[in-house]
Amino acid sequence: MKPQHSDPTVQPVPAAVTAAVDAADVTLSNPKWAVLALGANLGNRLENLQGAIDALGDTPGLRVKAVSPVYETEPWGVEPGTQPSYLNAVALVKTTLPPSSLLERAHAVEEAFHRVRDERWGARTIDVDIITYADVVSDDPVLTLPHPRAHQRAFVLAPWHDIDPEATIPGQGTVADLLAAVGQDGLTARADLELRLPE
Repeated sequence: MKPQHSDPTVQPVPAAVTAAVDAADVTLSNPKWAVLALGANLGNRLENLQGAIDALGDTPGLRVKAVSPVYETEPWGVEPGTQPSYLNAVALVKTTLPPSSLLERAHAVEEAFHRVRDERWGARTIDVDIITYADVVSDDPVLTLPHPRAHQRAFVLAPWHDIDPEATIPGQGTVADLLAAVGQDGLTARADLELRLPE
């Protein structure tokens, strides 16, 4: 086995490379931060989550900047035992897409994974929800911002808090306080599972 220091894949990223990537973000026309929640409870759940993140990363005008740890949760809004459990994660993205286009992309990713919308809170191969978009507040029924139930859902708040402890939901408060209020019953951190940023 080669000494670790000779393996170029484990070298620290040079500051110049990091700076170049950050500069590339600046060249995006006024990029905005958005928070996306992902969930899957059908098929290979981890592969579906990673595939969705990779597909988002392939979107022009969008860069995935952080991906949370994975949590396992019981399905929301249905009788216990009637659906498989979910794997959930949160991604922070920087994007020049307007909210409507970001929603279209989220739906396109779901369709690519054969997401079926037969029933509310039905099982799904992948779910991609826009939680916040910058500090936009909108009651548009097509895309309500922030997501109207995110502040009540530990499976959104816990992974989000992991990657952005200072985060807030406009009009609701800090993610830390909201998570403390709802608690983490039924939420299991899956340290054995890991999602990676798109290459």
